Amino acid sequence: MQQNSLRTSVRRFSGPVLLSLGLLAACQRPVSTSTRPAEAGSTSSPAAAMAPAVIANPVLPGDFPDPSVVKVGDTYWATATSSNWGPTFPLLKSKDLMKWELVGHVFPGERPAWADYYFWAPEISEEGGKIYVYYTAHKRGGNLAVGVASAPSPAGPYTDHGPLVGQPHGSIDGFPMRDENGQLYLIWKEDGNSVQQPTPIWAQRINEARTALVGEKQELFRNDPATWEGNLVEGVSIVRREGYFYAFYAANGCCGSGCTYATGVARAKTLLGPWEKYAKNPILINNDAWKCPGHGTAVQHQGRWFMLHHAYATNSQQFVGRQGVLTEFTWAATGWPEFRGGSTAIAPTPVPAVSFTDEYTSKTLAPSWQWPVEERPTFALRGGQLYLTARPEHAGAALGQSTTAPAYTATTTLLNPAALPAGSRAGLAAHGDPDNTLAVVAGGGKVQLLQTEKGQTKTLAETPLPAAKTLQLRLQAQQGSQFTFGWSTDGGATWQPLPAGGAAVNGSYLPPWDRGIRVGPLAHGPASAVAVFENFKLEPQQ
Repeated sequence: MQQNSLRTSVRRFSGPVLLSLGLLAACQRPVSTSTRPAEAGSTSSPAAAMAPAVIANPVLPGDFPDPSVVKVGDTYWATATSSNWGPTFPLLKSKDLMKWELVGHVFPGERPAWADYYFWAPEISEEGGKIYVYYTAHKRGGNLAVGVASAPSPAGPYTDHGPLVGQPHGSIDGFPMRDENGQLYLIWKEDGNSVQQPTPIWAQRINEARTALVGEKQELFRNDPATWEGNLVEGVSIVRREGYFYAFYAANGCCGSGCTYATGVARAKTLLGPWEKYAKNPILINNDAWKCPGHGTAVQHQGRWFMLHHAYATNSQQFVGRQGVLTEFTWAATGWPEFRGGSTAIAPTPVPAVSFTDEYTSKTLAPSWQWPVEERPTFALRGGQLYLTARPEHAGAALGQSTTAPAYTATTTLLNPAALPAGSRAGLAAHGDPDNTLAVVAGGGKVQLLQTEKGQTKTLAETPLPAAKTLQLRLQAQQGSQFTFGWSTDGGATWQPLPAGGAAVNGSYLPPWDRGIRVGPLAHGPASAVAVFENFKLEPQQ
């Protein structure tokens, strides 16, 4: 996970769900996340003689940056960056890398006490029947640091062990690896690019309890600004094969419309080097469908090798975010890895985007619901209704669903809007972060279209609130950033546009540099106000 040199000026706010897209034909336990010293692979790769796997990307649709995967028993477990959205670090499982089920989070409630925001780059691994997640977060009163949590099983519960390393410029992208002698090391990146400095990749011994680093750190390699790597290297994932350690790494600019990310590889006969970068780097680059591929984990499945990594879909870019994709690679006669086609696998047929409906009939929210990590809302589910307590700060109390396509329609039903206390309002919003939203809301005798940008809210349009017990609200997006809004009092049979002419509003300012847009309910006002919602639906449009 790269962050740019403007980090300090960026605001820090920012039942099971099946993700049934993915691999149609082809991972054995991934050596990349195992901390065992054993080598993987045979002298001749059987995958090299096979036809390319047919992959329907994205396998993790929506905003899933920096994905990591491990196989435990007969099940694959994955996690990814959650950044400034809670709950922290999603947990997904799959039997075949085709159908992923979101089943929970590493930290489903409160985030670790030592950290406040920027929850990045979790690396999930298994050893000795125990699960470890190494992750990056911003230390309260400090800078970025690498921490670790452990659990008896991939589903948790996880116990946090606090930060392991946090250098003055920041430390990110932790990865565990045993060396050729079986000694356990933590690999990480020093975040020098945030202050216009180089970005060395460090290795240092870690104790077997995974609670502290020991000995001295040693540099493996760093970015070469005169090459494609630009101002950084990061996101290292290491496998050991046929006498070499191979470090897959990302380089250059990770995020946004001007991203320049790509993937390279280096190798060494011993973990501490010397390391040799591949002369043919970068080995994973853009194509017409996917842009800026990088920061993933190498993984095996049925004798074949894949990288689960992220990339932007060209048609949705930063508005959906960096999606989880799977790309196959093979091992050349030279011993170096080569990605089939040199870029992310393109689905042979268009992959249908994922829709989501919630009638609030469960006792708990579906695990795909998210909220601003520093402003966890107060809510309750009763009788098929969501009770969302308002907040006076920023744009209000927010819940959001990750979008999966550049065009979509979101609807919700707000009950008894006229009963909301004075000074409060509630409705439906496209969320970038708490200081950047577009929302259609009701309250104070009005239906309003509100734009909050950099914390400043203005009314774009309004109309008198109709005398109705239920008010349907609708938000529609085109091209990821062009939004139209409407309301209905007859169950959605007819819609009244807001503004009256139905003009689109430009929401290109919404997504922060490292995140995609979320959509969901909003309640703003004193904490004595509670908004009641009856349903929510997010439906992508093809």
